[in-house]
Amino acid sequence: MNIHEYQAKELFEKFGVATPKGKVADTPDEAKAAAAELGSQIVVKAQVHAGGRGKGTFKNGFQGGVHLVNSADEAAEVAGKMIGETLVTHQTGEEGKVVNKIMVADAVDIEKEYYLAVLMDRESRSPVIVASTEGGVNIEEVAEQTPEKIFREVIHPLLGLQPYEIRNLAAGLGLSGDVAKQFGKLLKGVYNLFISCDCSMVEINPLVTTPDGQVLALDAKFDFDDNALYRHPDIEALHDPTEEDPREVEAAKYDLNYIGLDGNIACLVNGAGLAMATMDIIKQSGGEPANFLDVGGGATQEQVRNAFKIILGDPNVKGILVNIFGGIMDCDVIAKGIVAACGEVDLNIPLVVRLEGNNVDAGKQTLDGSDVDLISADTLADAAKKAVAAIA
Repeated sequence: MNIHEYQAKELFEKFGVATPKGKVADTPDEAKAAAAELGSQIVVKAQVHAGGRGKGTFKNGFQGGVHLVNSADEAAEVAGKMIGETLVTHQTGEEGKVVNKIMVADAVDIEKEYYLAVLMDRESRSPVIVASTEGGVNIEEVAEQTPEKIFREVIHPLLGLQPYEIRNLAAGLGLSGDVAKQFGKLLKGVYNLFISCDCSMVEINPLVTTPDGQVLALDAKFDFDDNALYRHPDIEALHDPTEEDPREVEAAKYDLNYIGLDGNIACLVNGAGLAMATMDIIKQSGGEPANFLDVGGGATQEQVRNAFKIILGDPNVKGILVNIFGGIMDCDVIAKGIVAACGEVDLNIPLVVRLEGNNVDAGKQTLDGSDVDLISADTLADAAKKAVAAIA
């Protein structure tokens, strides 16, 4: 789960991480009131789950999702050109994202920008802190072009962050004196936040020092472990479904694992590994998968029916491939779900079905005895070839 920048700022304040003061606004009037409470130099930021906001373009022609302003009236004017409008960045794609909120915050003079992140390292199975002197840019480019400018400390999951690890990172970043002490305090707060909130990543880009010697977190990106959200109802409440694909939001209501893609052959599969293999073989057969859809090992007839409705809600879908291997799953349950779904929707595109495993004979009998117009397949390769051929 991701959160907005203004929500990240609220978490920073809760855990004692130094960050410029800011307020969220839903309307230009609220932006004006918020700006009036802050300093003379103010930054107005569009709040969307995407990077590259500063270089983005609104579909109304307004340039940039981050603006420096010098008055409350100017903040309201800029907010009026952002709120309710669609911002397009290199991360949103051409469709862009609608800006429903903006953040008004104190602008700070920057002496130097740094990069700082805490994330889970699969290789060591421990948290790792990553820091770099090259902040404000794409960290992947830094890693590729100047890897010597990236510093890492793997943190023991039981011992936690140690003073010598803070000193190592501060030295790597070239910090000393009071600035190094401030960095240490900030880093402790960030690490405490990371552990306490079951984060999978906390990224601060940039972390900055100012001419008057402050160390501040200017911008942040959070990822939370979805499997741990039941322990954090306060964080789960920060979820903004308007930032997600509406098909994925709808699928989550029925415990379906769905990710929309750009192809035209929809997949309905049980099991994540089988779903990946199905997408691969569609691609290998010359087709393009339209989605990842895993109904799980114990899907009900209702889940299958709702899965079909979500698939058919995608105008790009020209055909459907159902690939079920029944281990725990009863193939007849899937078959009945397919028949029920086809009875409720106008299925006017090719449907290829491959069933194998538990109770497969009953499942095939259910499909054969129905009036559903479908194409049967015996193997996964056969199903993929038939699906590609059916939409040609």
